[in-house]
Amino acid sequence: MTSAVDSGATTPISFEIYPPRSDEGLPALYTTIGALAAVRPQFISVTFGAGGSTRGRSLDVLTHILHATDVPPLAHLTCVGSSYAEANAIIREFLDAGITRFLALRGDPPAGTSEDDVFLGDLESAAQLVQLIGRVQAERAPYAEELVPGVPGAARVGRRERVQISVAAFPNGHPRSRHAGEDIDALLAKQAAGAEAAITQLFFHADEYLGFVDRARSAGVTIPILPGIMPITTPGRLRRVLELTGDPSPAALAQALDAADSPAAQRAVGIAHAADLARQVRAGGAPGVHLYAFNNHETVLAVLHEAGLRTTASHDPYDHAI
Repeated sequence: MTSAVDSGATTPISFEIYPPRSDEGLPALYTTIGALAAVRPQFISVTFGAGGSTRGRSLDVLTHILHATDVPPLAHLTCVGSSYAEANAIIREFLDAGITRFLALRGDPPAGTSEDDVFLGDLESAAQLVQLIGRVQAERAPYAEELVPGVPGAARVGRRERVQISVAAFPNGHPRSRHAGEDIDALLAKQAAGAEAAITQLFFHADEYLGFVDRARSAGVTIPILPGIMPITTPGRLRRVLELTGDPSPAALAQALDAADSPAAQRAVGIAHAADLARQVRAGGAPGVHLYAFNNHETVLAVLHEAGLRTTASHDPYDHAI
């Protein structure tokens, strides 16, 4: 474990958003993107619907971030239900649009299916998707050319444009994990496949993240592991998150949300909890903070303010490992 981070240091920040259900929702989301970009995050990630259901709007949002802001966009990609040909085509489409950062995910089974059903398609794991993204880029752009100074018209082979691939990590275990060490084994496989960083799914206590990082480091994981934090601002959202993750209910947060007597009071509870998590994981050495924004910039920016995190970071958290 690295030493605690100075509270006065700048904090690399990133955000996750999702594409709207219809084109009519794009203008409001673009306003949110502008507000998030103003705090100079390291990247803004955009989710990808199951089976590519939001593919077009995901790409619209990604290209808007690319061209309307100075923030790098990061595209989520999933394996579920895709053939090699389909996955190859999607990756090429995103690369051709200028997207070079990806979050490679296995993804969840379609509604109404179980783990015993055949739902994955040709790609069986996020590690295989990591390899495919790198291979598609290598085939698409095997090399780049650099002009030779002082020799008009001459060029030499240069470094081709790289892709940066992140993956998911699960501090409290994936809902479909079969044993306690499976999630770290999976993270090691993703690292071996070429992943350069990991972003965690939700956790409710700082020691869940910090303990997971310690176990991962002991097992040989060296890539940065960014803590993913979501402000939980209603009892309903907490119930929904617990249904999706299978995590035990965080008693103190649940009780505080239930005791709050208004939506504003519930929001204050969720912001305070997320801000406390952010402070604690940074003090424990986290290389940055990744906030799940739920397309609401006001809430996540309030978390940063309450946490007292300075966000004008000039370095990339992927350059540091926790």
